[in-house]
Amino acid sequence: MVVKNQDYQRSVFLSSSNSVVSGLYQVSNSVVEFFKLSAANESLSEENTALKNEIILLQNQLSALSPELTDSLNYKIPAEMDYRLISAKVINNSTNKLQNYITLNKGARDGVQPDMGVISEEGVVGIVKTVSERFSVVIPVLNQNIKINSKFKKNNYSGPLVWKGRDYRYASLSDIARHVEFSLGDTLITSGFTNTFPEGIPVGIINDFNIKESDPYYNIEVKLAVNFRTLSHVKVINYLNYNEQRSLENEALK
Repeated sequence: MVVKNQDYQRSVFLSSSNSVVSGLYQVSNSVVEFFKLSAANESLSEENTALKNEIILLQNQLSALSPELTDSLNYKIPAEMDYRLISAKVINNSTNKLQNYITLNKGARDGVQPDMGVISEEGVVGIVKTVSERFSVVIPVLNQNIKINSKFKKNNYSGPLVWKGRDYRYASLSDIARHVEFSLGDTLITSGFTNTFPEGIPVGIINDFNIKESDPYYNIEVKLAVNFRTLSHVKVINYLNYNEQRSLENEALK
């Protein structure tokens, strides 16, 4: 009755109502925009992966062409570089355990198989452990059961990268002898010595190191290239010659 019969009170009420409604619209629009942005990010990730696959193919063709060849279709892709990327989204992730894992929204029907390497735009993420029809579980660098063979970008000295279970930002590089020369800030990349990752994927940078007089190897702390707390989209590496290489290596061990 007060609002209806008094001009001033009515104007104040209408003004307040407009403010409340405006605030509700802003919240509603923010929620809608959030879901639109998530869909847009996934679409961009798919497009980015498709472009990277085209770049990989073109780079392989260029590197395989001999100067004397005139037919651009007559080329051979280097066996170790014959791979494709599968885009995937992280739907579950842990960073505070000794044995962390990551779940992806792609599985066998998308071409994902166990032992495939997983990377992000920043660098190495981990290795696919198990796969179902529509999902896959990745053992990341942040897991003490995995070792990533890494090397210094500037001199090719290599060693296994292992997570010590303390900080999600850092891991340790082992088996680097005292005669090896390196500095703080030096870059580590994948060595290419395994059939999981091609050579040259960023792993991290040297954050700290020390060595005792009696020790033959350095203690090296590496700041990881990937921020696992913000990981949202990744790429699974489908190495097309994996089975052939693995079969031949197993045959040699018999």
